[in-house]
Amino acid sequence: MATKKKMPKPRKPTRKQAEEAVSVLLRWAGEDVTREGLLDTPKRVARAYEDWFSGYKDDPVKFLRRTFEEVEGYDEMILLRDISFESHCEHHMAPIIGKAHVGYLPNNKVVGISKLARVVETYARRFQVQEKMTAQIAQCIDDVLKPRGVGVVVEAAHQCMTTRGIHKTGVSMVTSQMMGTFRTDPSTRAEFLQVLGRN
Repeated sequence: MATKKKMPKPRKPTRKQAEEAVSVLLRWAGEDVTREGLLDTPKRVARAYEDWFSGYKDDPVKFLRRTFEEVEGYDEMILLRDISFESHCEHHMAPIIGKAHVGYLPNNKVVGISKLARVVETYARRFQVQEKMTAQIAQCIDDVLKPRGVGVVVEAAHQCMTTRGIHKTGVSMVTSQMMGTFRTDPSTRAEFLQVLGRN
């Protein structure tokens, strides 16, 4: 049986091509791209994309590699709540605005808390599906820190639902991913959710 030939990854477009694509979308929407207010819009959008999608340039694993073992035997849950993030829906390119809550049970080592926030930020600054992002954050922490358990809860409002389609505001989506003892031990899971005020 012949193996399927892997296609080479397409080359990244240039900034000029990105700016031209923005101009095309503006014209398609019915705008005059030569009017004063829109003259620099393609450049601004390209710069905004560099910020919004900077997660493609970052490796979340690197943030978790520096750990600390001098914790005087501390082995209880560590929880970082209310990590704010802005992401974008990969289906409509609309904003997803929310908060992530990340907890883990250390196994002889801990990581600086800012690194947990950086992991969330890296995955958020990519085109996303909330369910996938939740699983990616938990899996990354589990793979690198190898803790006894990981729990991730993400709450977010999706502008693809509030500003188009069904137009329902005030709705938030909640996803969770539990691994290790957070999945297998009901008391650990309950403690995590209690600290979050969710039980």
